[in-house]
Amino acid sequence: MEEIKFKSLNELYTRLYPAFNTKKGELKYRGIDVREIDLWNFLKENVWSNNTSLSIYDMVNDIMNVDELKLKNFINKTK
Repeated sequence: MEEIKFKSLNELYTRLYPAFNTKKGELKYRGIDVREIDLWNFLKENVWSNNTSLSIYDMVNDIMNVDELKLKNFINKTK
């Protein structure tokens, strides 16, 4: 399988946006108000920061299985 390379973080964010939007909807259903960019920043800073060989599958899996308590704490800290 051919490796996908992204020219910028913005391009990667755009590619992952459907997963962020899906997770946002799931969290909203549970009463947690979050923006897609909050998910992106949390994962970028706390989960993906030390990993250089993530696949899109790994990243989508991280999005869909984000630790909600840690995410809420992160959002509260950045407000």
